[in-house]
Amino acid sequence: MAQRKIIHIDMDAFFASVEQRDNPELRGKPVVVGGQPNTRGVVAACSYEARKFGVHSAMPSSRAYRLCPNAIFVAPRIEAYRAVSVVIQQVFWRYASEVEPLSLDEAYLDVSTADILDGSATHIEQSIKDAIFN
Repeated sequence: MAQRKIIHIDMDAFFASVEQRDNPELRGKPVVVGGQPNTRGVVAACSYEARKFGVHSAMPSSRAYRLCPNAIFVAPRIEAYRAVSVVIQQVFWRYASEVEPLSLDEAYLDVSTADILDGSATHIEQSIKDAIFN
């Protein structure tokens, strides 16, 4: 019996990364996707720059603002994230015989029968990461 090779992919800071990709002015800045700080909203996602201040998902937006008053708060654009997710899932299918999406930014990939990159799950994962980045 062949060994199963399952890759778990979770695109950390996905919503914030899409925002930074689509709006170059946001690159390198603390971005918070979610409710505005003067509402009862929460952080859906945040950039790595915002995380340096202690901001994280599911945190009240008002607290995120207190931790990082220079953060740029952006309303979620779910349709944009869905569109990017579709493209990324197409990348997954280039490598995997089965893809089990968990959310827009997370999936399990079965690469047990992959014959590319010597069948190495580690090399396949790196190739997927590079393809998504590009």
